[in-house]
Amino acid sequence: MWLQPEEVLLKSALRLWVTQRSSGYFVLQRRRGHGEGGGRLTGRLVGALDAVLDSSARVAPFRILLQVPGSQVCSAIACGEWLSGSDVDGAVAAGATLEEVEQHWDWLERNLLHTLPVFDSKEDVASFVKGKVQALIAEESSSRLAAQEEEPEKFREALVKFESRFQLPEAEKLVTYYSCCCWKGRVPRQGWLYLSAHHLCFYSCFLGKELKLVIPWVDIQKLEKTSNVFLTATIRVSTPSKERDFSMFLDLEGALQVMEQLADVTLRRLLDNEGFDLDPPLQEPSQITKRDLEARAQSELFRAVFRLPRRERLHAVRDCALWTPFSRRHTAGRLFASDSYICFASREEGCCQVLLPLRETPLPLQSTSACSDHTFGDLEMVSSQSSEESGEEAPGAVLPMSREEVKISLWKDHFVEYGRTVCMFRTEKIRKLVAMGLPQCLRGRLWLLFSDAITDLASHPGYYGRLVEESLGNCCLATEEIERDLHRSLPEHPAFQTETGIAALRRVLTAYAHRNPRIGYCQSMNILASVLLLYATEEDAFWLLVAVCERMLPDYFNRRVLGAQVDQSVFEELIQEQLPELAERLRDPSALASLSLSWFLTLFLSIMPLESAVHVVDCFFYDGIKVVFQLGLAVLEANAGALCSSRDDSQALVLLSRFLDHIKNEDSPGPPMGSHHAFVSEDQEPPPVTDIGDLIRDSYEKFGHQSVGQIERMRCRHRIRVLQGHEGTTKQNVLRVVSPEVSFPLGDLEELYDLFKREHMLSCYWEQPRPGPARHDPSRPYAEQYRIDSRQFARLFQLVSPWTCGAHTEILAERTFRLLDDNMDHLIEFKAFASCLDTMYNGEMNEKIKLLYRLHVPPALTEDDQDSQSPLKNPLLSTSRPLVFGKANDDASDYKKQLKQMIKDLAKEKAKSETELPQMSQREFIQFCKTLYSMFHEDPEENNLYQAIATVTTLLLQIGEVGQHSSSSSSRSCSQDSGEGPRASAPSPEQDSVFMDTDTGTAPQNTRAFPEEAEGDWTISLEHILASLLTEQSLVNFFEKPLDIKSKLENAKINQYNLKTFEMSSQSLPELKQDSDLLR
Repeated sequence: MWLQPEEVLLKSALRLWVTQRSSGYFVLQRRRGHGEGGGRLTGRLVGALDAVLDSSARVAPFRILLQVPGSQVCSAIACGEWLSGSDVDGAVAAGATLEEVEQHWDWLERNLLHTLPVFDSKEDVASFVKGKVQALIAEESSSRLAAQEEEPEKFREALVKFESRFQLPEAEKLVTYYSCCCWKGRVPRQGWLYLSAHHLCFYSCFLGKELKLVIPWVDIQKLEKTSNVFLTATIRVSTPSKERDFSMFLDLEGALQVMEQLADVTLRRLLDNEGFDLDPPLQEPSQITKRDLEARAQSELFRAVFRLPRRERLHAVRDCALWTPFSRRHTAGRLFASDSYICFASREEGCCQVLLPLRETPLPLQSTSACSDHTFGDLEMVSSQSSEESGEEAPGAVLPMSREEVKISLWKDHFVEYGRTVCMFRTEKIRKLVAMGLPQCLRGRLWLLFSDAITDLASHPGYYGRLVEESLGNCCLATEEIERDLHRSLPEHPAFQTETGIAALRRVLTAYAHRNPRIGYCQSMNILASVLLLYATEEDAFWLLVAVCERMLPDYFNRRVLGAQVDQSVFEELIQEQLPELAERLRDPSALASLSLSWFLTLFLSIMPLESAVHVVDCFFYDGIKVVFQLGLAVLEANAGALCSSRDDSQALVLLSRFLDHIKNEDSPGPPMGSHHAFVSEDQEPPPVTDIGDLIRDSYEKFGHQSVGQIERMRCRHRIRVLQGHEGTTKQNVLRVVSPEVSFPLGDLEELYDLFKREHMLSCYWEQPRPGPARHDPSRPYAEQYRIDSRQFARLFQLVSPWTCGAHTEILAERTFRLLDDNMDHLIEFKAFASCLDTMYNGEMNEKIKLLYRLHVPPALTEDDQDSQSPLKNPLLSTSRPLVFGKANDDASDYKKQLKQMIKDLAKEKAKSETELPQMSQREFIQFCKTLYSMFHEDPEENNLYQAIATVTTLLLQIGEVGQHSSSSSSRSCSQDSGEGPRASAPSPEQDSVFMDTDTGTAPQNTRAFPEEAEGDWTISLEHILASLLTEQSLVNFFEKPLDIKSKLENAKINQYNLKTFEMSSQSLPELKQDSDLLR
C-alpha cells in the first residue's frame, strides 16, 4: 500500500532492514528475518522487538523509501552502508507481500524515475514525489471509504493489516480498531483488536508466535466489564465455547460501547428481523462506520428520552441556554433537532424538558366533565357528588375541598405558570404532581400530552374513522383472537358489561391490527385499550395505544414479546445492584419472571386494583418504562423480609401477589375494585393495606436515580443475551426433533448444526440481500428457521460429505440438493441435510446404494446437468464382452444361476415395497459409474476397486442390453399377433430373461443381436445394480467400512471461512477482468 511520506532515521544502531533493490531515488527493503530460510532466530527477535517497541505489533515486511540523492549517496548504497548525505529518507510504500510491493516499485520506475532528473533541487524532487503519492492515497481512500474516518491515513494502514492478517472477503468492512491485550490464562498478549461489521478479530505476534482470533458477533452471548487479579477493568467476551478477556485500552468505556453497538446491530439485523428496522446508514453492512454507530446510539437515546417515534432521526445537537419564565433565568442544556421535533433537555436531569413539534397544533387543555359524551365509561369512576348537589349549598358558604378538587386546582395553577399544551415546561414540579395522581377529568387529555399522541391525533384527521371502515367485516387471525379476549377485558367493570363498551373496544383493537399488521393483536393489548377507553374517546384511545405499542414499549407486542423479555433481564440486574441481599437469598431470581412479565406487559393493570393501577399508568405516560422498573424494586423491597424467609419460589410468588392485590388508592373517588389475581385463603390474615401514593413516592426517592441513558445501555447489553437465549432454544428444539431420526452422537449433531447455521450466516454477511424466504425467520417453526440454498449446500457438502469426488464433487452436490429439495423452493432445512449425511456415514450398504441410485435418476439428474462431459449428450454405449467373473469355466454357469436367484429375490422384495424407483437408462447409468470411479480416487484399495467396478459395469451393461433385446422382441411379437392390441406385459420374476442364455453356459457373442438403434429401451433397476455390486467383495468392503464424521467436522470448522473467501475471490476475478477489458 502507499504510505503518507514519513521520515525514517537511517543512522540507527539497530539494523532491522535489508536492501532488496535500489535506484537513484528509491530503495526497496525487506524486514530482516522475513523470508530467510535460516533466519528463524533473527525473525523471532525482530518480531518480539516489534511487539514491544512498535504499537502496530508487527510492521509490514517490505517497504520502499524515497532517498533524495546527495554527494555521497551512490557509494554508500552500493557498499550497503547507511551513510547517506541526508540522515532521513521518506517511506512512501509498504507491503505485506513481495508481489504487492513490486507492483508499487514497477509503477515508480515507469512513471517517476525518468521524470525526476529534470528537477534542479532535492526539495523539488521530494515535493513532486510526495504529491504523486498523496494523490494515489486519496484515490485508494475513496475506494475503500477510509476517508470517512477521523484519521484516514492510520485507518488505511490498519485496514490493510486487517485484510492481510485475517484474509476475510473484501466486503467485510472494518469499523474501528484498538490497541489492547488479550489474556491467555494469566499471560497477556499485546496486539490489536479489530472490530468489523460481522466479526471481532484480535492479532498478536510475540517471539514469532502469532495469535489470531476471529469471533463472529452472532456467536457472542455476553459482553461485560469485569476485573481480574491483575487489572481492575477488562472487557469479557463470552461465546458458547470460551471466554476471552481484553484489557489495557486507552478508552475502555468507548471500546465497550462500540462493541455493544456492533453486536446489537448485527444480532438484530440477522436474528430479529421480525421487529427491527435498521437506520438507513446501517442497511448495508459494508457501509457501516464508527460515526454511524455513534449517530445511531445518540438517536436511540434521543428517542428514548423524549419518547418519540422510531422514524425520527436526530440531525443536530447543540449546547444552549433556554429562558425559563417560571424561574426567571436561563437554564443551561442541550438543543436537539430531528425531522419533526425540536427538543430541549437541561444539563441537570429532570430540571427542565421541552418538546416542540415542528407542526404544533395548540389545543388548549380544557377541564371536561366526567360525564361528557367523549369520556365513555367515566360515570362509574367519578365521585357521586353532582352539580345539583353543589348548587343547593348556601351562596356564601365555604366548603372544604375534596382531594380531587385540590388536584384540579393545583393543575390549573400549573397550567398558568408552565403552559397547557404539549410544549409545556416539564420540570420536577410536574413530576411531583403526576406522582400524586392525575385528576379524573384531566387524565385522558394529560395522557395525550405526555405521550405526544395529541400530535399524531392532530396530524391525521379522519384517519381512525377510515381504519374502522376498512377493517369492518375483515376476518383474520387477529380478529379471531380479539373476539376471544373482548369479554376478558375488565369484566368486573360496568363499562364493559354492555355491548356499547365491548363494541368500542372491538373497533379500537381491530383498527390498530389493520394499521400495523406486523403486530396485529397480542394478549394484554385488550386490557390496556380498555383502560384507555375509560378516560378517553375512542379516537384518543386509539392514538394512545399507538404511542404505547410503537414508541413507549418497543418490541413488546410481537410474537416473542422480545422487548418485555429484555426489560425483565434488565430488571434482574437492577435487583442484584439495588437489592443485593434479596438477590443472594432468592434461589432463582429468574423465577420472578413468571410474575413480573405481567408487570411490564400490562403496566400492573392485571395484578393491582384498577384504581391503584391507573395511578401507575399516570406516571408511566410521563416518565416512561423507568417507572415500572423503580416500582417493581419498591415492591420487592417492601416484601424483602417475607421473601427471604419463604420456603420456595411458589410461596414467594403468592406473597407478592397478595401484596399487590391489597394496594389501595385512598384518593380514588370511585368504589374500590379488586384485581383478577387475589391469593387469599380463609385461614390467612390479609396483608396490611398499602397506599399506592406512598409506594410511588418511595420508588422515586429510593430508585428514581436511574437515568434513561443507563436503562438504554443495559437494554442493549441484555438484548444480546435474550436473542442468544432464543437461538439456544431453537437449537435445542431442532436437535430434539432430528436426533431420534439419525445415528450421529448428540455432540456431533450439535457441531453439524453449528456449521449449517454458520453457512447460512456467511452468506448473510457478504452476499447481496437474500430473498425473504431465505432469511432467518423467527416466526417459522424451529426446524425451518435456518435454510440454505444450493451454493451454500455445495460448500457444506464439500466440507463434511464422505463422498468427495474431486472435480466431480460439485456436480454430485448439486444433484443431492435437487433430490432433497422436495417442495422445489430451492431451499433445504437442517433435518433433510442431517438425514442425508446420516445415510452416507451410518447407513447400510443397500441404503447407500439406493441414495446413489436416486442421485442419478430424475429429479436429481436433469438434462441441464453441469457436467459438460456428460454422456447424456453422447450416443448410447454397448458392449460385446461376455459375462466373465474370473472363475473357472465349470463354475461359471452355477455362479450365474446364483446371481439370477439373487435378482429374483430382490425383485420380490421390490414388489412388497410401497414406492418404486424409476428404471435407470443407459445415459443415467454411465453417470452413475462415473460417480463411483470418482469416489474411489485416492482410496488405499483404489486399484482393486477400479477392477471390481469395471467388472460390475460390464455385467450391468450386458444385463441392460439383454433386457433391451427382450423388450424389443416381445414388442415385435405382440404387434405381429394383434396389430392394435395392448402391449405384452413385462416378464415376471419367474420368467426373468436376464440370464436366458446362461443355461447353456455360453454368452452372446454377436453384437449385431443388440444394435444401438434397437426399438426397446435400455434400462436397469436398483435391484440389478445392488446384486451386481454384491458380487465384488472389495466394493462391499468399501460401502460397509465404518466412517467417522469427527475429523470432517474439525476440518470444516477450520476451513469454512477459507472456502467462502476463496469462492468470493474467484467470483470477483471475472468481474475485474471484464472491467480491465472495458478500460482498454
